[in-house]
Amino acid sequence: MRYWLAALICLVASAASAAIPTVLTPFDTKALVAPPGKGVRIVALWSLDCAYCEENLAALLAFQRSHADVELIFVATDPVSERAALEARLKAASLDAVPSRAYADATPERINFLIDPTWGGETPRTLAIKADGTRKAMSGALDAGRIAKLVD
Repeated sequence: MRYWLAALICLVASAASAAIPTVLTPFDTKALVAPPGKGVRIVALWSLDCAYCEENLAALLAFQRSHADVELIFVATDPVSERAALEARLKAASLDAVPSRAYADATPERINFLIDPTWGGETPRTLAIKADGTRKAMSGALDAGRIAKLVD
């Protein structure tokens, strides 16, 4: 009986720790794209209607798991009002353990520009920000080779 109770407690705790998309406003973007204290921050931009986004997010998560110096953040370009759908999509793809944000602004193009002024809004879009302040960005589907080039 104690075993089942302990297993149930662990299951509830892990479900509670799943990353629910939090609000991303224009005021939050400066901290999002600031250079990390060490290593590399990868900001993975995705949307509910993107055909390749889940594959990209999964590839980025696999890359992060083998690179301890990589901080990974998922940012949905969908409005935060779609939080339930975003959370369900991430959970169904087993991607819900990564910190996640969703847009909260009447003009999403403004947030796009603040994140990356060279970005046209297409998804998936991945931005790598190094501790030294250098940045690289790529649009489109990623594989291990493209991720390595992005982070180099």
